[in-house]
Amino acid sequence: MSFPVLKSAGYVLVNTPDMVVNAGSTFTTEKILNPDSDLLKNANKHIRSFDEFVSYLPNQIYIGNERPEKLNDYKLPYCQIDYKSDQVMGKMGSMVREEEFIGVMKYCDEFDLVILSEDYVNKYKDQVEKRFPELEKSFGKLVAGDISKGQDLIANEKAMGLYIDGDLIGYVRQAHDTDVNLNAHTMFENLVSKASAVIAAIETFNHSDVTRDEIDYVIECSEEACGDINQRGGGNFAKAIAETVGIKNATGSDVRSFCAAPVHAIIHATAMVKAGIFKNVLVVAGGSTAKLGMNARDHMKKDLPILEDAVASFGVIISENDGKSPILRTDVIGKHTVDTGSSPQAVITSLVLEPLKRNGLKITDVDKYSPEMQNPDITKPAGAGNVPEANYKMIGALAVMEKEIDRKELKDFVENKGYPGWAPTQGHIPSAVPYCGHMITDLTTGDYNRAMLIGKGSLFLGRLTNLFDGVSIVAERNSGVVEEESTSNQEDLVRKVVASAMKQVAEQILEDEE
Repeated sequence: MSFPVLKSAGYVLVNTPDMVVNAGSTFTTEKILNPDSDLLKNANKHIRSFDEFVSYLPNQIYIGNERPEKLNDYKLPYCQIDYKSDQVMGKMGSMVREEEFIGVMKYCDEFDLVILSEDYVNKYKDQVEKRFPELEKSFGKLVAGDISKGQDLIANEKAMGLYIDGDLIGYVRQAHDTDVNLNAHTMFENLVSKASAVIAAIETFNHSDVTRDEIDYVIECSEEACGDINQRGGGNFAKAIAETVGIKNATGSDVRSFCAAPVHAIIHATAMVKAGIFKNVLVVAGGSTAKLGMNARDHMKKDLPILEDAVASFGVIISENDGKSPILRTDVIGKHTVDTGSSPQAVITSLVLEPLKRNGLKITDVDKYSPEMQNPDITKPAGAGNVPEANYKMIGALAVMEKEIDRKELKDFVENKGYPGWAPTQGHIPSAVPYCGHMITDLTTGDYNRAMLIGKGSLFLGRLTNLFDGVSIVAERNSGVVEEESTSNQEDLVRKVVASAMKQVAEQILEDEE
């Protein structure tokens, strides 16, 4: 059986120190409830510089300059270890300054909602254009506007401010006077998500031999929602991103399932390619401003920097089998069903044990697992523990129950089958996909043969159900042999045969009539 492959991956980290305190939900809520709080007064003392952001080891792992296992050499907190780097460009992605990112937000602005000051444009226009030459067709948008009324608009909640080093340099205005779905805050969030996804798509193409013109379909899988009063959350981020990036031959749609959405999207893309509907599908997701500084209160109490200072994004391309890229096993899919239950054991059983057993595989047959890869540097000070480690212990416990390993081997199982977490807590971003880029290496030039991507989601957050969610898929080293023609090629052949037969029949009819 010929399976689709994971061709390439791209990752982006946008350092957004001003957006942390001006757009993060922890701070925007605090400004309403307790405007004189110590959290607001002291936040800037805990904001990292861009150089510190770049020199943070988990960030270098995210863009591919370091391997995840390097974290095994250090103890928490990672933000206090002796590690230095000045590498903004990575093997799988890049880091972006806030002032450059604001320019991309304007590039993504189709309705003149982003208004930038003359000072900003004069100071940063050349820098933004040099940083993102791929968006040359949008350069003309980076023009100055009148921001003299900005403070009043922000005070009256008709605009969201854009700041650099605390100075107002522009704003995002509301898109409608009364529609809450088009208010300034929502438009700000959506433009940030779109802009970060645009950069992630660019990075994905920069690390792929698939071109923009070869992409047939785009699936966007962030946690944001765009729409208006009559269809809140109607979409379509995917096609909006494709337009800005210049993916001219694609259509697309959005997939939502909280943190589980990226793996859902990968499965959707894989199914489309396997069915022969599309040859190349881009899965992409922008980041979330709401989660900036989400755990800042706990970080500050422990005299740590505010570590949630990045808008993160990613992209992956899924294509027909090329004989070398890791294959995605459409027959080894795990799913958290309605009847699965919400206990950790039930969730992991449904996502890991059940699909493997159904296909004659053991838990130990998988070389690496990628569940929720949250950085424990962020989660442990906030009381959420080490999330990846907890997942690996649960998977290992199932292996013990299945008598695949002895209980005393559990520690080794966790170390051998897992990785320390390195991804920003941006909701959907840590859910399995940070490993995709490293997985391509592991399953091609590396020593591993099989990996599992595990996405889990918290559907109860929408207040419509108490259910959890989750899906998983297995990836394997490519055998190098495409065992059968893809469905699309078979269909092309059938069409040619039918067309030839019809032509012969028509010619015979004409001869008979003569």
